[in-house]
Amino acid sequence: MNHVVQHPSAPFPIAGGALVVHQIPMGHDNLGWLLVSPRTGGCAVVDGPNALPYLDRIAAEGWQLRAVFNTHIHGDHIGVNHALGDQLRDLQVYGAAKTRDHIPGLTDPLEEGDSVTFEGANIDVWLTEGHINGHLSFITDGAVFCGDTLFAGGCGYLFDGPPATMHASLQRLAQLPGTTRVCCAHEYTMDNLRFAWTVEPSNPDLAARIRAVWQLRAAGGCAVPSTIAQERATNPFLRVNSRTIRSRVGALRESQTSNDGAEVFRMLREHKDLGRHKTLADSALPLLDRRRNG
Repeated sequence: MNHVVQHPSAPFPIAGGALVVHQIPMGHDNLGWLLVSPRTGGCAVVDGPNALPYLDRIAAEGWQLRAVFNTHIHGDHIGVNHALGDQLRDLQVYGAAKTRDHIPGLTDPLEEGDSVTFEGANIDVWLTEGHINGHLSFITDGAVFCGDTLFAGGCGYLFDGPPATMHASLQRLAQLPGTTRVCCAHEYTMDNLRFAWTVEPSNPDLAARIRAVWQLRAAGGCAVPSTIAQERATNPFLRVNSRTIRSRVGALRESQTSNDGAEVFRMLREHKDLGRHKTLADSALPLLDRRRNG
């Protein structure tokens, strides 16, 4: 099966240069993250359905795998642990304490508010539940590794929920510095933005993002990572205070417009789950910049 990304995003430094982040496409649309110390060559992986793409890259570069970070226990995130097998015995394995019995090789069970030091970089641990209980996000200066909580242009399914919990997790992530790169675990951006356009078609930032993403993806590139600033400006699940979104969702759900952010989020997530946005043709999207095309 071919991956949806042919050309991974370029590596970038985080934590004041203590680490460099490399994007590793895996499976069909999973995005693994390899955190490498340019000083020592020590590296860590964040999630993944398997290990081979990581191990091939590590061997090719002469790096040394030292740690695994797991955001949550779905199979396409802890598959890397299973695949590493006996190699886990030589690694630090970080994951949620409340799901400790489901994370192979766990050495460091983590709680909300913990912090980890890896290769000189401080990594903060937030509990960002809603997608699934025990979901963690790992945050350092310059990036957040948010698994399936926050996506580029969207958010994860609510397997455990409830909606208010996911809403709170997303609003918390939205308070990170705007330049923070959003290193989520899937390339779902086009589907997410197609939905976003159905609920906020008057948003010029969203229109510009759709044009840029469609062009990038047509060339085989990846729209991840985005930034927190981009998400604040265009991700409907972070924009529950938008009058347009509140009115639009109320109409779509044939209910009264709500002024409660968590309730608007619930309605948005339920509406996206219906999948009706998938029938929206590209011709209905703002793929031409009318400011320049008349």
